[in-house]
Amino acid sequence: MDQAAKGAAALGSKDFPAAVTHYTNAIAANSQAVDYYIKRSTAYTRISPPDHAAAFSDAEIALTLASKRGKRELIIQAQLRRAIALFSLERYGDSRQCFEWVKQMDENDKSLKIWEMKLETKLKALSDDDEKAKILVKQYPDVELPAKKDSRKSATSTGVESGKSTAIVTEQAPKPEGVQTPADKIRHEWYQTQDHVVVSLFAKGVPKDKATIDIQAHSLAISFPLPTGSDYDFSLDPLYGEVDVAASTAKVMSTKVEFTLQKSSPGEMWPQLESDMPVIEAETEEKGGEVKRVALADRNSKSGPFYPTSSKSGPKNWDKVADELTKKPKKDKKHGDEGGEDGLEDDYEGADPVNGFFQSLYSRADPDTKRAMMKSYQESNGTALSTNWAEVGKGKVETQPPNGMEAKPW
Repeated sequence: MDQAAKGAAALGSKDFPAAVTHYTNAIAANSQAVDYYIKRSTAYTRISPPDHAAAFSDAEIALTLASKRGKRELIIQAQLRRAIALFSLERYGDSRQCFEWVKQMDENDKSLKIWEMKLETKLKALSDDDEKAKILVKQYPDVELPAKKDSRKSATSTGVESGKSTAIVTEQAPKPEGVQTPADKIRHEWYQTQDHVVVSLFAKGVPKDKATIDIQAHSLAISFPLPTGSDYDFSLDPLYGEVDVAASTAKVMSTKVEFTLQKSSPGEMWPQLESDMPVIEAETEEKGGEVKRVALADRNSKSGPFYPTSSKSGPKNWDKVADELTKKPKKDKKHGDEGGEDGLEDDYEGADPVNGFFQSLYSRADPDTKRAMMKSYQESNGTALSTNWAEVGKGKVETQPPNGMEAKPW
């Protein structure tokens, strides 16, 4: 195990003095590794007693190196360590400014609210001209970086011992192998175009020759070994829509794995990456007796579209309601009539059941209900129907397309 790995293990087990020692040795071998300074800064903050000045110095070096490389994630981490060190050094104005720069780059960091409350408490107790409240810090500090060592060249020194000269050769630091991103830090993001869905799995150092990638019509999966000896498995199953397996690709890069999925239905925009519907498998027989397995999602079933509703009891199955209410009642053998109301069923017999139901509902409604039905149906372009005039009369009824569809102006 190399010094950086030993440092990470010591940090994880809260052996902070050992973590400082191992990361110091790791920095001696590679003085340009941003992560080593960030981790040592963390260890300096948590060691007993803490060395906040050393933690601040490491954070500033890490931030300067990260900014030169343009590594956004490392910049955020280094700026965060810098803000925490400044807080511990009672430079509250500078600390708040650094936290503000972190927030500008990552407003979703959950720790920011806690630190904001701590800073607010500290700053309220200070006068406006207090040195602790002043802001003197720059977003990117001017610090002298450690010299970059060229481990490919050997450094020699000559000494005299018993009349002999001795050459001292520095060995080249071994390059880290395998996945360098901790398993709990591996994350994924996605975006889409009219024709493709692109999924990025951010993991540094995934071995190309040991990664197993599987792209199917409704799913994708990847598995690769971790330095701990276990495997990291990532899968999306089922995907929201179907993809063309033959036209889809996966590329393993130095910092991430990128999947480019070709949509089977170009132009269809996915509201989410994964589907909430279960996938069932069916078998279809093709020419030559070959059996082909096909994935069928409930989303593509023949059931009617789901329309938004404000009902507390949930959405109604209007097809079922229409079927029940437009059924022709049994004739009353005693009186010879059909039990209908004002003969309305006869007026809509033979028409479309759903239209017949709504026409019957409209004809029986009071004036306010009729106004609500007409206004909501027309203003929503036929996507909403309300009988509540008290609600509809408040303003325009917006178009509410079914889930998975998008309203477009014509």
